[in-house]
Amino acid sequence: MQLEEFLAQVRDRGEYRSREETEHVCEAVLWALATRIAPEEADELAARLPAPLDEALHLDRGRPETFDCDEFLRRVSVQTGARPRTAEWDADAVLSTVADAVPAPQLDHLLSGLPDRYAEFFGRANPS
Repeated sequence: MQLEEFLAQVRDRGEYRSREETEHVCEAVLWALATRIAPEEADELAARLPAPLDEALHLDRGRPETFDCDEFLRRVSVQTGARPRTAEWDADAVLSTVADAVPAPQLDHLLSGLPDRYAEFFGRANPS
């Protein structure tokens, strides 16, 4: 998926006012996700996303942190300055677009390492 198409989908889904706001939200959500997944998974996901959005997934860090969806949303909220409910909206807009850009087997592998609730952000039904 090309950058303009990706940003247009996120902007429509999130109802953002500008390209800058859309890019900022994308970077915040992808950064928060990158802190939660293994570096190898982040690299594989980054390979499917357009530059410069892929850069948010490349962090200098060791092992991924383990945290639940509430903490994930709190981190998104801190990055965007939004309220927690808005952070949930942001995560839905960005990660459902990521789901459109990533092959299903890769997405399934990514979700297998995350708590079930994360699947909702990617537009997937809770498997439980």
